[in-house]
Amino acid sequence: MNASKWIRQIHRWLSVIFVLAVIANFAVLGRGDIALWIGFSTLIPLALLLFTGIYMFVLPYANRWRSARRAVQ
Repeated sequence: MNASKWIRQIHRWLSVIFVLAVIANFAVLGRGDIALWIGFSTLIPLALLLFTGIYMFVLPYANRWRSARRAVQ
């Protein structure tokens, strides 16, 4: 499996983890408890989702840039 497929798979699993963390956050808020660490626990997968998402967004443009550069040579 190449790096692009690994990044996509990691992105999918991070999205599942993020959704579960958000659900836990709302469940705790619904009980009236203030658990700051549950609110912050959503930020870790969100930051990782940001990096994997940017990588997947830029990948087609980078491939086009590389192929155009090869055509010139």
